[in-house]
Amino acid sequence: MPAADPITSPQNPRIKNLLKLQQKPAERRAQDLTIIEGYRELTIAQQAGVQITSLFVCPELTDEARQRELAATLGSGTDWFLVSRPVFEKVAYREGSDGILALARPPRRRLTELQLPANPLLIILEAVEKPGNLGAVLRTADAARVDAVIVCDPRTDLYNPNVIRASIGCVFTNQIVAAPTEEVLAWLRQHGIRSYATTPAATALYTNMDFRGPSAIVMGTEATGLSEQWLTAADERIKIPMAGYIDSLNVSTCTAIMTFEAVRQRG
Repeated sequence: MPAADPITSPQNPRIKNLLKLQQKPAERRAQDLTIIEGYRELTIAQQAGVQITSLFVCPELTDEARQRELAATLGSGTDWFLVSRPVFEKVAYREGSDGILALARPPRRRLTELQLPANPLLIILEAVEKPGNLGAVLRTADAARVDAVIVCDPRTDLYNPNVIRASIGCVFTNQIVAAPTEEVLAWLRQHGIRSYATTPAATALYTNMDFRGPSAIVMGTEATGLSEQWLTAADERIKIPMAGYIDSLNVSTCTAIMTFEAVRQRG
């Protein structure tokens, strides 16, 4: 149940802590917490079994029916705080917020803990640094029911609040793991998963590949592409044909195109 009196001061310790968690990845790691803003994202996280530790609600921005629903689904294990509109707008990190913000324990997995079927389809991202790109890829992974997303040597926090926002909560619906490239390459070989490295320099087209077996689609950064380590170690180098003046697309767009080609081949 919500606390009796709303928080009206931005100097409240809980509000100051929210701002620290929002701004500092090291603080999120130290407290093992992340921020989920938005009813839809929170609902998806709940359905995925994420532990919600605290809920902050602005009554001026959230209707009573939604508050009653949250009270019923979250139960007594979540601390609940009402927040005035000026204070909530200080901690909200997006425009047009619906007045709901939560603290949650982000799922932590190791590569060896992934639960995969006999014929997995994976997405691998190397050194992803933009939360928006990671979030968009996670939406594709969710829509295509990819078995796991592996991020090699990430340059952004996988549970950055902006990743949660960009993925609309799909960071919680996917099996997502961060691991060093060397470890991932060894793991792929161990499990007999064929890797397809995407690069504009390739000669083979993605449409000519056979993704029906255990497959991993490997994407690099938009600025530099995949490292030489991945280009050398991958089983295949592939590209999307480009008929215009530019030689590449946004990484999330490329990932979607190739992923759904693999899904099409798999029936």
